[in-house]
Amino acid sequence: MIEKHIVIEDVDPVVLYGVNNANLQLVKALYPKLRIAARGNVVHVMGDELQMSAFEENIEKLQRHCLTYNSLTEEDVIKIIKGEKTGREGIEGVIVYSVTGKPITARSENQQRLVEAYAKNDLILAVGPAGSGKTYTSIALAVRALKNKEIRKIILSRPAVEAGEKLGFLPGDMKEKIDPYLQPLYDALEDMIPPQKLREVMEQDIIQIAPLAFMRGRTLNDAVIILDEAQNTTGAQIKMFLTRMGMNSKMIVTGDMTQIDLPHNVKSGLVEALDILGDIPGISIIRMNKKDIVRHRLVTRIVEAYERSTENKQNTNTL
Repeated sequence: MIEKHIVIEDVDPVVLYGVNNANLQLVKALYPKLRIAARGNVVHVMGDELQMSAFEENIEKLQRHCLTYNSLTEEDVIKIIKGEKTGREGIEGVIVYSVTGKPITARSENQQRLVEAYAKNDLILAVGPAGSGKTYTSIALAVRALKNKEIRKIILSRPAVEAGEKLGFLPGDMKEKIDPYLQPLYDALEDMIPPQKLREVMEQDIIQIAPLAFMRGRTLNDAVIILDEAQNTTGAQIKMFLTRMGMNSKMIVTGDMTQIDLPHNVKSGLVEALDILGDIPGISIIRMNKKDIVRHRLVTRIVEAYERSTENKQNTNTL
C-alpha cells in the first residue's frame, strides 16, 4: 500500500471536483481499491500501487480537460478514465473555451485575419467599430497563450481618458477610480477563466490590468500585452507603450476611430501609429468594419446611422 499527495495547480479545483464534489465521488467509485480525499487543491490518495499509477495518469488527463474546456461533466470523467474520446476534440477554429464550455472562435472574416496575424506577427493593430470583436478576440488569444504556457503573463491596459468626470472627483482609492475604465477587460476575462482561478492569477500578477500611465519604465518580457481603446492615446503615449515590448512578447493594439474622446486639438496616437508603422515587417494592421459586428443586430444599425450622419455633415461642410 502506498500514499501520495497530488497538487492541483493549473485548474480550478471546483471545476475538477464538480458540483457538490460529484466528479470526485465518481472517481472514487471507479477506483474502489483507493482511498481518495481532497482538501482545497490537494488530493490525498492511498491504496493499491497498480490502481495508483492509473489514477495519477487519469487525474492528469482530467486536469488537462478542465484547463482546455473550463468544464468537466460526469460523462467526461467516465470517458476519460475509460480511455474514450469526449466528443469535443477536433472542433476547428477554437481559440479557447468559455467558462460554460462554449467554444470561442473567430466569428467573421476579419476576426479570423486577426487570429492569423497573431500567429505570424509580434505587433498587431486592430481597428474597427464597436462590437466588431477586437478586444474579445485579442483577450481570447492571450488566454490561449497563457494556458499553453507560451507566455508567463497577460498585461491589459487602457488609457484612462476623463469623459465628463475628473478622476480626482470619483470616490475611492486609485484602483476604485480606474476600475470603471477597465471593466470591459474584466468582462472578457470572466467569460474565459473560472472565477476562483481568475482571482488567483490576478492576485499573483499573472494577469495584470492597469491604466496606460502605469506602463512607463517597464520592459515586458514573456507576455501578451493588449492596449485597448488606443484611439484615446496621444502620440507620445502610444510610442511609450509600443517601446515596452520585451523578449518573447506580443502586442495587440485595438481602437475605434469613431470614438476618439481626446480634445479637438490633440491628434490620436493610434491614427499617427497607423500612418507611421504600416510598412514595417512583423507588424500587421487589421481593419474591421460593420460586417464584423457580432453584438445585437441594432448595434450594426446604430453604427450605420452614425456613419450616414458623419457623411452628411462632411458633405454640408464641403458645399
